[in-house]
Amino acid sequence: MAWLLLAFMSAALLGCYDSFKKEALRNNAVIPVLFLNTLFSSLIFLPFIILSGTTDVLDGSIFHVGQGGWGVHRYVLLKALIVLSSWVLGYFGMKHLPLTIVGPINATRPVMVLVGALLVFGERLNGWQWAGVALAILSFLMLSRSGKKEGIDFRHDHWIWMIVGAAALGAVSGLYDKYLMAPAESGGVGLDRMLVQSWYNIYQCFMMLAMLLLLWWPKHKETTPFHWHWSIVGVSLFLSTADFVYFYSLSLPDAMISIVSMIRRGSVVVSFLFGAAFFHEKNLRAKAFDLALVLLGMLFLYIGSA
Repeated sequence: MAWLLLAFMSAALLGCYDSFKKEALRNNAVIPVLFLNTLFSSLIFLPFIILSGTTDVLDGSIFHVGQGGWGVHRYVLLKALIVLSSWVLGYFGMKHLPLTIVGPINATRPVMVLVGALLVFGERLNGWQWAGVALAILSFLMLSRSGKKEGIDFRHDHWIWMIVGAAALGAVSGLYDKYLMAPAESGGVGLDRMLVQSWYNIYQCFMMLAMLLLLWWPKHKETTPFHWHWSIVGVSLFLSTADFVYFYSLSLPDAMISIVSMIRRGSVVVSFLFGAAFFHEKNLRAKAFDLALVLLGMLFLYIGSA
């Protein structure tokens, strides 16, 4: 059950990633922070790409990056576009919202993935899964009531809708991962996991560089200034490690992507604790109840998917 332990490790790392991201965005310009995150993530994987392409040092190891032409890279480029769109929305939303609200909303992604699988792949949900979906919807409604106590109107707050949009695009990315990683005989593309993780970071870096130069730099003196903080490096390290552990767990025999995806959303517990302990966020008791509903919904999804 090594894949199960790796899934829990990935969840803990994702929780740290969200917490460091919140710190990096505090009173900071979003676009430069996101650009640096994609840059550092690219620098982490660039040596693996170079060594895999020019030597045989990494052959047969878990760090080897597969090769492929445009027929392969077009799929990775699309993934980069989907993920970066999710990140842009998520970064702006997280900057302006409490971590203890953002986390539970993000934790509803497995529900979105299930609904997406229902609509796109024609999958059918069982009773446990429908119960999980219902609990996720109830938790969102309860969370909106908790948010009102902090002056956040879920229906009219555009930061909330950015987080919802980020979560929805994250679910699309999860469904796309399923398609990319599945072998050709199962209807997928069968791409190398390290090729996907390495190159989508690099493509995102170039996309963010264009946004930095075209959108942020011309007006940077009129907007929120950028300041350096070491948490920016932490964001890249925790995210890259969490994704590497995630993709590696999926490559192991008997690994179940549905269960791994559920466990990864448990990262909300770590980020919630960070929000309470380090950011001193308010209304924690009501939000803890909302979080419990999300986790119960995830448990129902786990039972229904096992």
